[in-house]
Amino acid sequence: MRGDRPESGGSEKVPGPGAGGAGGGRGRTGLGGRGRFIPTVLILIAVLTAVTWLAQLWTEFLWYDSVGYRTVLTTRLITQVILFVTAGVVTALLVWSSLHFAYRNRPIYAPSSPEQINLDRYRAALEPVRRLVFLGAPILLGLFAGSAMAAQWQTLLLWLNRQPFLDSAGEAITDPQFGINVGFFVFTLPWLNVLVSFATLTLGLALIGALMTHYIYGGLQLQGPGEKTTRAARIHLSILLAVLVGVRAIAYWLERYGLATAEHGRMTGMTYTDVNAVLPTRGVLAIAALICALLFLSTIWTRTWRLPLIGLAGLIVVALLVGGAFPALMQELRVKPSEAQLEEPFIQRNIDSTLAAYGLNDMDITDYEAETEATPGQLREDAETVPGIRIVDPAIVSDTFRQLQGVRNYYQFPDALDVDRYDVDGETVDTVVAVRELRLDGIPAAQRNWVNDHTVYTHGFGLVAAYGNQRTKDGEPIFYQRNIPPVGELGDFEPRVYFGEHSPSYSIVGADEGTTPRELDYPDSDSESGETRNTYAGGGGVEMGTFARQLAYAIKYRQVEILLSDNVGSESRMLDHREPRERVERVAPWLRLDGNPYPAVVDGRIKWIVDGYTVSSQYPYSELEQLGEVTTDSLVATSQNVRSIGQGDVNYIRNSVKATVDAYTGEVVLYAWEEEDPLLKAWSAAFENTVQPMSEIDSELMSHLRYPEDLFKVQREVLARYHVDTAEAFFGGQDFWEVAADESAPGDTEVAMPPYYLSIAMPGQEAPTFSLTSTYIPGGDRQNLVGYLAVDADAGNTAGEKREGYGQMRLLELPRNLTVTGPGQFQNEIESSNQNSEAFTQTLSQFLSLNRQAGSRVEIGNLLTLPVGGGLLYVEPIYVRAAGGSSYPLQRLVVVSFGNELAWSDTLDGALDELFGGDSGATAADEGTGTDEPVTDPVVPPAEGGEEPTEDEPAGDLAAAVADIQQAYEDGQEALRNGDWEAYAEAQDRLDQAINRAIELSPEGGSVTVDPTPTGDTDEATATP
Repeated sequence: MRGDRPESGGSEKVPGPGAGGAGGGRGRTGLGGRGRFIPTVLILIAVLTAVTWLAQLWTEFLWYDSVGYRTVLTTRLITQVILFVTAGVVTALLVWSSLHFAYRNRPIYAPSSPEQINLDRYRAALEPVRRLVFLGAPILLGLFAGSAMAAQWQTLLLWLNRQPFLDSAGEAITDPQFGINVGFFVFTLPWLNVLVSFATLTLGLALIGALMTHYIYGGLQLQGPGEKTTRAARIHLSILLAVLVGVRAIAYWLERYGLATAEHGRMTGMTYTDVNAVLPTRGVLAIAALICALLFLSTIWTRTWRLPLIGLAGLIVVALLVGGAFPALMQELRVKPSEAQLEEPFIQRNIDSTLAAYGLNDMDITDYEAETEATPGQLREDAETVPGIRIVDPAIVSDTFRQLQGVRNYYQFPDALDVDRYDVDGETVDTVVAVRELRLDGIPAAQRNWVNDHTVYTHGFGLVAAYGNQRTKDGEPIFYQRNIPPVGELGDFEPRVYFGEHSPSYSIVGADEGTTPRELDYPDSDSESGETRNTYAGGGGVEMGTFARQLAYAIKYRQVEILLSDNVGSESRMLDHREPRERVERVAPWLRLDGNPYPAVVDGRIKWIVDGYTVSSQYPYSELEQLGEVTTDSLVATSQNVRSIGQGDVNYIRNSVKATVDAYTGEVVLYAWEEEDPLLKAWSAAFENTVQPMSEIDSELMSHLRYPEDLFKVQREVLARYHVDTAEAFFGGQDFWEVAADESAPGDTEVAMPPYYLSIAMPGQEAPTFSLTSTYIPGGDRQNLVGYLAVDADAGNTAGEKREGYGQMRLLELPRNLTVTGPGQFQNEIESSNQNSEAFTQTLSQFLSLNRQAGSRVEIGNLLTLPVGGGLLYVEPIYVRAAGGSSYPLQRLVVVSFGNELAWSDTLDGALDELFGGDSGATAADEGTGTDEPVTDPVVPPAEGGEEPTEDEPAGDLAAAVADIQQAYEDGQEALRNGDWEAYAEAQDRLDQAINRAIELSPEGGSVTVDPTPTGDTDEATATP
């Protein structure tokens, strides 16, 4: 040892940048211009960053205050701050104390060895910045650790508010291996794993810091004679290693419980090998790790690393042999030769737990001997079901709604509409509904500016509803709620839509008393200006009456107009975060939300209904499903407004919340739907008074609640395997199914067919019920139908109470020896069918080929499957869209199939009669629409600007042109039916000429449509802007 080496922290002098040197006393006395400029810029950046952050935070508080959910924000922030500060301080203190202790207890004289001599330059380089490093590194690591821990705020809140899992009788639900309540796995185990991970990381960082410091300053040496560590280093490292290995022992013990949710190729949960090999070895490893930890502590007194290093090596060997090799040998030598018998009880655990976790343990399964021969009168017993068959496809008719009910280019409908139920003339009818929302990109470019975008064009207007089971002769929907101002069967309601799926990012609405209304309400031909203006009178949004608030929002959105515009006054209100799904997500961040919110007229308001789910991935023995995969179908893949529920693995799900968002005020209300769900109880305790009891749901809202699509998608995917309810059959895997693919979806990628809402009567039901349905085909290459799934989706209309039977799953299993055409096979048969129809002179394939020529397009509608006539009936509408940018799809025919027989006609009623030998025995709701002349009334106001035609305008010529369009179109359809291609071509020429003439006569930018709504005795046409 170099006994003359001074202690570096005391007598050793390390040259600094200001000491000595020839120019040490001369240099500049000031920073100079550049020296002052850089700090000033940095200070300004820091101030601007702080101001921006404060503006964002304050506007968040203002928004949560405006919706009445401030406690959600404060609870989340307080929890995150506590986690951040606690984890950050613990990590920083532990790392700092480790560095500080190692440095303070370095040897006075560094050992004399080549290794230490080489380290001299590192010590010299580190010394000028040592204090900064020793203080900055722990703070930086603390910030990282705190940020990571703050992200676990939901895990902490669930643990703090944990609830037991109980069955319907109030008995505890326990896992079959440990006998512990399922709540331990869902609430407690995840938090314990977070703590163990945090402790491992923090102790690991402290150990690394200690090792590096001891090594650099001579307390630890790898080479040279004598002791390798000083006494202080040995004590310090021994304690850290002992605690770290002790934490690893806890981790081994917790891994025993983690086996209950471990994934295997065939199932989730413990297998025979897990129970008989892995589980006991985890206990052995935990004990071995504790012994190893004690051996590290013993180094303090034994002054040797031999025993703990032997113990550590032994732990590694045990982990490899006992933890790895032993289970592998048992799997190969004991399990594989008798796998079916040995795994049977564990597979049964998986089946039972999976069905319980996904709410499928009370399912009605029926062996369905489906009839495959169509005979006359076969649907007579289904006379109530047939009239309710929905023939309007909500995923196709959006453009039809837009052309017939859009009114102006700045209004829009979503690309996929929704299905709901309404009482019309004393009967409940399945309805295709859509909200007429605002579309800023439909405003002419010359009118796009900040004032118009954010203070004039502020809201959509009205809800449009069409019968789902009827159409006009021309193949257009029949609207029973329509027009601006609204006219129809839904009565008076607030039509203004300030909160919708496509609302602008923000609008500033409201005005001081006496101010002239500036918000465009709707086009009005009776008004001198051609439009009606409105001032928002709802209570939604954030009040903008103070300069400070205006400044905060100007900073948030980086638009100075908010601060300077005269349109922002003392009574103005800021409407932002307007998309219904986003609003619910912000007030209930613990929910997973259904990807398809839908509108309903409830209590005189348009309200968006959003289904919320509580999920977990920690339910023992339950199969894990990937949410993004199982909720993506052809509708999600092609639609812009229907989304997947999101990514992540789950093995427990409940539709625990029904949420509503008022389209006028933006009010968000959360209603408990599965009140006994432990996760909902936990979150309700964490965020008190945010979820209303089911008893608060009134009868009108209840009548529009339905079984949610995404939950059904998850459940149908689970049932594709878990309809097999015996371990022996499940192990064989021969009866596993697949959800039928949508063969009509665009592109080459195979994607699942979406589930469909329709009113049906399943076997055993006396009357049709609003249901959600799906079909199954066998796994592999076979495409025949093997299963049909339906869930009762009607919640009833009793205030605060679900209808008995709601949520009842019914599965029809077809016999293995029976071959029934599957959806994909039916779709292929349509494309190649030579079947004739009484309504047409050509075959089906000829009709499709003809209508795919000259730029027109055939669009295949939703394929509905119904259990009627003792068998399964397919119903598929087919639409034709003419060439041209303003064209829209018209329903031209309906194809039906029963067993192996197919028929088609221009109406469902006609197709069913043809399929069942001339008389199906039931009457569809579209009876007669193939032959009766439609009657119409005007749908929309006059063209842009709202002015009626004057005497100088050729209104009569325009009406004549529209009449020519109608006649040419009808002549063309008649030619199609007769297969007269020459007459069809001549009619198309007349149609083009009439359209061009009508466009010339109509106001600039207009298009010509014929309204199909049957309300009078005359046919009227209107020019639509």
